[in-house]
Amino acid sequence: MTRRAQQTLIGAVRGFADRHLDDDAVCVALSGGADSLALTAAAIRAGLTVHAVVIDHRLQTGSAAVAARAAETAREVGASAEVREVTVEGAGGLEAAARRARYAALGEARDARPVLLGHTLDDQAETVLLGLARGSGARSIAGMREWSAPWGRPLLGVRRADTREACAGWRLPVWDDPHNDDPRFTRVRIRKEVLPLLDEVIGGGAAESLARTASQLQDDADALDPPATELLEQCAYGRVLDVEPLRSAPAALRTRVLRGWLRSVGANDPVYRVVRSVDALITDWRGQGPVAVGGDERARLVVTRRAQELTVKRVPR
Repeated sequence: MTRRAQQTLIGAVRGFADRHLDDDAVCVALSGGADSLALTAAAIRAGLTVHAVVIDHRLQTGSAAVAARAAETAREVGASAEVREVTVEGAGGLEAAARRARYAALGEARDARPVLLGHTLDDQAETVLLGLARGSGARSIAGMREWSAPWGRPLLGVRRADTREACAGWRLPVWDDPHNDDPRFTRVRIRKEVLPLLDEVIGGGAAESLARTASQLQDDADALDPPATELLEQCAYGRVLDVEPLRSAPAALRTRVLRGWLRSVGANDPVYRVVRSVDALITDWRGQGPVAVGGDERARLVVTRRAQELTVKRVPR
């Protein structure tokens, strides 16, 4: 069992490298947990030149020691390593702020190398369920991509249990983040409560089925996103959107254009209700008032229609 898990990980990294990498030099985002430790060790064994980047979010007592130990473990398995401290702050809650800080630090550290992330099939299943629950469209349900330069996820076809088994076989000291068991976080409850119940109800295989759903939706996105991007370029002028080219566009393209435009003007994650309301300014125009699409503590972002244009404005609170 242990050897099978190790070979599964090494094979996953080799396959990923064959499909996506032009060079053997990579960074690995290393937390010290089983997934990223197993990825680091597997990448070394797959013949890659690995530089591990450990992000210390400084959110827990003893985080510096945890980060230092993770970096030392990476060196012991044949990687170079560094620790980068970040400050977690800003809107969107702790998870979102930590993610922004982490990705920014990884982007600075990578030095033109791709960055490998330890997301597994289980993480993909959780992401799909979260997207379904939020109702934020096919892009969200499509989950994480294996490769979206410079970010790579070689383990999206590997179960979390295999990473733990491989770490045990390689005698790697795994750190279990207490946040991963904290029910205050929605993803933790998805992992601990929803997915096990779904597995029980349908007789197993829920995670694999959700991951397959993500893969199929990514294929759909690959077909729809390029024409949507082209249409967005035709009708968007900064904070102004020309309505006329969108009138006859299929809904799947039109809503992609609207999501892309809203993100470009500062609406970070436009949910279904917001997109539908903005879409109604195009397809069901009856003189309705502004649509709130986001903002911050100082001002709201609203979309208004005048003649044949939609415009985003900041309205002081």
